[in-house]
Amino acid sequence: MKKTADANRVYIFDTTMRDGEQSPGASMNLDEKLRIAAVLEEMGVDIIEAGFPIASQGDFDAVKAIAGKVKNSTVAGLARAGRKDIDRAWEALKGARRSRIHTFLSTSPLHMKYKLQMEPEAVHQAVIDSVGYARNLCDDVEWSPEDGSRTEHDFLCRCVESAIKAGARTINIPDTVGYAVPEEFAALIRMLFDRVPNIDKAIISVHCHNDLGLAVANSLAAIGAGARQVECTINGLGERAGNAALEEIVMALKTRHDRMPYSTGIKTEHIVKASHLVSTITGFPVQPNKAIVGANAFAHESGIHQDGMLKHAGTYEIMTPESVGLNRSTLVMGKHSGRHAFKAKLKELGFTLGDNALEDAFKRFKDLADKKKNVYDDDIMALVEDEVVRSHERIKFVALQVVCGSRGPQMADLELEIDGKLHNVQARGSGPVDATFNAIKKLVPHEGAVLQLYQVHAVTEGTDAQAMVTVRLAEEGKSVNGQGADADTLVASARAYIHALNKLLTKRAKTAPAALSA
Repeated sequence: MKKTADANRVYIFDTTMRDGEQSPGASMNLDEKLRIAAVLEEMGVDIIEAGFPIASQGDFDAVKAIAGKVKNSTVAGLARAGRKDIDRAWEALKGARRSRIHTFLSTSPLHMKYKLQMEPEAVHQAVIDSVGYARNLCDDVEWSPEDGSRTEHDFLCRCVESAIKAGARTINIPDTVGYAVPEEFAALIRMLFDRVPNIDKAIISVHCHNDLGLAVANSLAAIGAGARQVECTINGLGERAGNAALEEIVMALKTRHDRMPYSTGIKTEHIVKASHLVSTITGFPVQPNKAIVGANAFAHESGIHQDGMLKHAGTYEIMTPESVGLNRSTLVMGKHSGRHAFKAKLKELGFTLGDNALEDAFKRFKDLADKKKNVYDDDIMALVEDEVVRSHERIKFVALQVVCGSRGPQMADLELEIDGKLHNVQARGSGPVDATFNAIKKLVPHEGAVLQLYQVHAVTEGTDAQAMVTVRLAEEGKSVNGQGADADTLVASARAYIHALNKLLTKRAKTAPAALSA
């Protein structure tokens, strides 16, 4: 392992915006990626993989914009072994204060035969050529042998040694299909340390998928075997069953420091905020029993557990809610709360808004407080995030009146602001949601778009809870997610559909993405 001031320091490489975005339906636009990048940087993530620049113009623009904004984290871009990929990645990254080209090539017999249709000697030479070419452009190069956990050991050692000799400063070993088990994966990492003569000149990284539910366990086992970088995503987002979850790895290392004496630079108090943001943007809700960030992660319903908690929190909590950013605030928000209290609450939750945005958010908060007796932190977070995403939309929600019930007819009376002008329409449907969406289609025709997902969940508990609605629209192979929050489920539905429609109008100009790889 490369010598550092702290040999037990583990670097966190976040790939939420690259591998995480490869989840079907989890696409993110430029503004959303910039928001996520800002939160990751604030959290203390060491390396942010911002995208795959050659995949599409949108990906290129996002990597370039993030490279220009991020100051404290290294910004990485993914590239296949070809020069066009590497050149495109460097073009997007070169404006970063700290940049990294992450290039990869398959090395397992299965991938070389069927995916690459290349002989091992040709693959080995391609590793040398691609890493060397990238190193001439960028000082920081990472190389990954795709499907590394199923690669023959002799060939893997040979490729790793050559990649380091060609200039790679980080060698990442992926368990691309989530096939490994912890002891096996740890043995693979130990084998590399034992057999690769120049292994001390690079940091060894791991990138584990969760197909067998072992991504975090495999990552932790690899750290114990000497790996000092972990590639992971917020909420474990990723294609198929996802990636290793950043929050689980970080909190496992922090909580069980007695057995795993390793440290990260992550400010764990930002974890819940990051989780909430990624969930809202992608439309992938966090399951209630999800470790660290699930709604039930710090909830205790059993009488025995509650009794123990009342006597000493340590009886059933191995970490505090505050350590991951769940603040048990004494500042109760309601209809009598003023601007100063609201602004203080936003600061506590990690939001900083300009004067206009603050005024709009405060108005919606007061409207919500008139409807709800208690306004919880999650309510405010949903409200503010809903307001932020709507700041530059061409189509804006104004008002909705719906007639529904078993006797029918179900009818929606909708008012929208389109390019600054007010428009009103009425439409019928087979139910109140259908009528609402039909009204939107009347005002903004988009016959080619198909509704792929309509999902509702409550932000908090109770019949007066805000609804968080996710809508996914697809058109000619491009899909977008829209979110909306409101105490009225139908209003939230309209906001979500309009949000998705605005994104679809923007995305129509984008080129179709190239094929991606794990």
